[in-house]
Amino acid sequence: MRAAVLTISDRSAAGKREDRSGDLLAKFVLGQGWDLISREIVPDEIGEIKEVLETWADEGRVDLILTTGGTGFAPRDVTPEATRAVVEREVPGIPEALRQEGLKNTPHAMLSRSVAGIRGRCLIINLPGSPKAVKESLPILLPVLPHAIELLKDLPDTSISHHLPPESRVI
Repeated sequence: MRAAVLTISDRSAAGKREDRSGDLLAKFVLGQGWDLISREIVPDEIGEIKEVLETWADEGRVDLILTTGGTGFAPRDVTPEATRAVVEREVPGIPEALRQEGLKNTPHAMLSRSVAGIRGRCLIINLPGSPKAVKESLPILLPVLPHAIELLKDLPDTSISHHLPPESRVI
């Protein structure tokens, strides 16, 4: 799998705060044996976020873009709006599952406005900016990401349904 990590943070983009969430995501990607194709930090600006997401997805060099930051209630938290503007199809189940799991740890998880969606053959997932929330989200994502990317790449021979007994397959 080929992945990219985008941190959205005014302070990190200005060099005023360490990008701990981006570091966690990069380590996660590399720890899975996946390729980390690109990693950037941009401020909370819709235009800059959209530009990076569109470029990465449209180049065809990445299968997965994980974003961190900009998903809350603050006036400058615009990651979901930028993501919605570039995706062609939303994938609501992913952020729903992340919020549901997050609620086990904090009621603040219901305040996340994260979205996920598909642009071309690339899956884009917004994660919170908190390193703790990112760390808690990764085990939820891991079981579904390989299959999701197989489906986007249109690789039916390697998909999970191919490995099920014939009577279990959905036709």
